[in-house]
Formats: sequence, C-alpha cells, structure tokens
Amino acid sequence: MPETAALCLGEAMIMLAGGAGPLSDVEVFKRSVGGAECNVAGGLAALGVPTGWISRLGDDGFGQHVLRDLEARGVDVGGVELDPVRPTALYVKESDGGRSQMHYYRTGSAAAAMDPAFLDRPEVRERLAQAKLVHTTGITAGISSSSSDMLERLATEPREFLLSVDLNWRPVLWRERDPEPLWRLLKAADIVLIGADEAEVFAGTGDPEALYELVGGKTLVVKDDSNAAIVLEPDGRTEVPALSVEVVETVGAGDAFAAGFLAGTLQGLPATQRLRLGHLTAAAVLTRPEDHAPPPSLVEREKLLNATDEEWAATKIGVA
Repeated sequence: MPETAALCLGEAMIMLAGGAGPLSDVEVFKRSVGGAECNVAGGLAALGVPTGWISRLGDDGFGQHVLRDLEARGVDVGGVELDPVRPTALYVKESDGGRSQMHYYRTGSAAAAMDPAFLDRPEVRERLAQAKLVHTTGITAGISSSSSDMLERLATEPREFLLSVDLNWRPVLWRERDPEPLWRLLKAADIVLIGADEAEVFAGTGDPEALYELVGGKTLVVKDDSNAAIVLEPDGRTEVPALSVEVVETVGAGDAFAAGFLAGTLQGLPATQRLRLGHLTAAAVLTRPEDHAPPPSLVEREKLLNATDEEWAATKIGVA
C-alpha cells in the first residue's frame, strides 16, 4: 500500500460543462472530474503530499474515468469500493449570462450508500491507520443519513490523525434533515474551514470570533472570499489578505484553498504561510475554467510564501 499522509473521504462526481447558453440549447459537453474531497486530494498530491481518496463509485464508465483521473494526478485510489448497482454521481455546469449554475444528479449514488461499516473495510482501515490527516466536508455528511453516521463514527472513535472538515454548506442536501449531525462533526474536528458567507446562513454569523466559540475547534479558518482568510487557534489570530486575481471561474477555489492550507499544516508551516499557500492554490484555480488546476511552481510558491507583506499585497495573478 502506498504511503498516505493525507486521506480525503467524500463523493466524486463527473462534471459536464457545456458552452455558453441555456442547457436546452447546448449540444456538446466537456467531461471532467469534480467533487470537493477529490478536488482537495488532487490539490494535496500536486503539492507533493502523499494523498489517498476513499469513497464509493458506480462500477460504470464514469467511475472508471474518476479512478483514472485521480491516479494520473498522483492520488492513491486503492481504498475505493465499486458498486455494481448504484451509479457514479454527476453534475452539469450551465453558463448563461456570464454566471455558472450547477445542476446535480446525485440521488441514489454509489457514494450516498457509504455507511459506518465502510470504515471497516480492510483497504479503508489500513489507510486510516496510516494517515496523519483525514479531510471531509459537510457535503458528505449531507448526501445521506448513512454517510452522516459514517462521519460521526469517524469523528468520535479514538484516532491518531487530525480530522479536517470544510463546512461546504449545501441547504438543498438538508431540506428534510436536521443539520445537528453536521454541527457535531464540526465540533469534533481538529481543523474547520468555513466561508464567512455560508457561515451567515448556517450559523447565523460570519464573525470569526463568534464562530470560534460556536465550533470550539482547535483550528478555525474563515475565508472571506476575495478579501482575506483568517485562522484562529488557541495561541491567537492570523489574517492574510487575498491576492488580486483575474477571475475566470470561482467553482473549486475553496477546495484548492483547503488543499494549500492543509499541505502547509502537514509541512509544519507557520500560520501566515499556511494561509498564503491556501491563497496561492486558490488563485491558480480562479484563473482557469476547470474545478482544479496545477499550483504555482515550487519557485513561485517559495518566493511568495517568504515575501514581505508589501510584496504580497502588490502581487497580481493573471489568467494562465
């Protein structure tokens, strides 16, 4: 089994993106792989972190494409289970009037059938025992009651790894369910990532200090879109402004930020550099139409991670 420093647990989906205009008029779609946790897994691997992704996929052509895509990006997929009955989920990106809208087709997916027993599979148990960090999101808690129960078990049983949770609040997934399990997951996590805008809806506040009291985690990262990112930890608060970026598409940028911040965490970087690495990886995705993109080169990363505050503020990222 390959070495695994980070493990990402959640649903992958096929993303179909058409040209400009309403879906009713689009005839050709471009296929790629999306899904919050697999985006983070690919981002971590691109930053040199030995990373695995565990989940369930349909034993279908889309599932095979997901496996090939992640393997090509250096992600270990040996812990993935294939379902002969349930399909791989997908979503369609509609670009009309300069704005993107997502249409999800994930009900009854293979990943939604994950349950607490999934963690007992030898391929999964061995990877969890080896991991230094496990990352998941509120999406995985929301796709089914059984997957939520799985994450509750993951969070409450004795563990050696750091547990990272990105809120990724999706109200539609919780329309018929009480989000209390998601609150418990956030409170059990060692690292919580949350957007200030989604926090306003989910928690009733986007204030970092108020959120820190509500979540009670060891490390809380609050992302304020294009303005700044803030990390609160027991030893204090650190804030780093976002870079000036020529934005092409925002989808996937939050996952890229998470990958950068978590890579910096595993590398033992100080708070400012962890946040800067998150901003840098997010900027790379913001300048591309896809949900993921290669991070800046190691030379560029080292230069900006060690830049002065003035040099950082003057940096502008253009379209690749």
